[in-house]
Amino acid sequence: MDFLLGGLAACGACLFTNPLEVVKTRMQLQGELKTRGSYQVHYRNVFHAFYTIGKVDGLAGLQKGLAAGLCYQFCMNGVRLGSYAIFEAAGYIHTDGRVSTAKSTAAGAVSGVVGAVMGSPIYLVKTHLQSQSTSSIAVGHQYKHQSDHHKALLSIQLSPKRDPLGPLALRLTTPRGTGGNETKLKFWEHLKTDWIGSSDHSVFPAGSWLEALSAGMVSSVVVVLAMTPFDVISTRLYNQPVDARGQGVLYRGLADCFSKTLRSEGLTGLYKGVGASYFRLGPHTVLSLLFWNELRKVHRHHS
Repeated sequence: MDFLLGGLAACGACLFTNPLEVVKTRMQLQGELKTRGSYQVHYRNVFHAFYTIGKVDGLAGLQKGLAAGLCYQFCMNGVRLGSYAIFEAAGYIHTDGRVSTAKSTAAGAVSGVVGAVMGSPIYLVKTHLQSQSTSSIAVGHQYKHQSDHHKALLSIQLSPKRDPLGPLALRLTTPRGTGGNETKLKFWEHLKTDWIGSSDHSVFPAGSWLEALSAGMVSSVVVVLAMTPFDVISTRLYNQPVDARGQGVLYRGLADCFSKTLRSEGLTGLYKGVGASYFRLGPHTVLSLLFWNELRKVHRHHS
């Protein structure tokens, strides 16, 4: 049940934040491996990207990859939030009645890795679909998948050029899933339990949904700062073209992508789309953790 509740909570958040995911993906691919001023800027900022995509691709363009996004959120967050709930219920993350930073970090990291690997094939499809656009505003490599994510996943899996279930998926998703998940869950649990929900600092009624909401709003800032570089690297690695042998044309792996991005675009290249990341991750973190917290309370009340 913990896995189901975690997946449903993440899907609920995804319905609201998928357009921001599309914007984030486009901005992260814009000017890939090019110095500033040497490429055409289609998306000047988050709001301009919204306007441009809506104008050129239509409103449906802002919801590209929604089905894949929902599947990804259910698979990934269902596993990682569910796993974390099991650790929590077993008392693993607490020491003397208080949340242990080391234990909650380890629990978040383990559940993040498992969830990220489970969701990796769908994340690959989602990235391809969300980067596809009209040629006049296209950024990054343009795959020609159909909008149906099932057919897109099948075509990738059957292609001899790429195996989304292979070792590459593990290398791409592990740092992103570990860094983002351990930060989000550690800070959220610590803030909700030891600060916002503590009897010494409490400003809301005990058990109020406002405790989870406030903790999610604060933890989302930390999550964005920790996760954006890994998110940029993951997007570019997943979206890069491959040769006849299935090898990446632009990058050999995570370290190569990191060094090339840093060398070509500077530190700001690793934080491309950080505004979109916050506007997307902030609400997504807040909504997913809020929905998860409320669904767990309803489940406990009726069980």
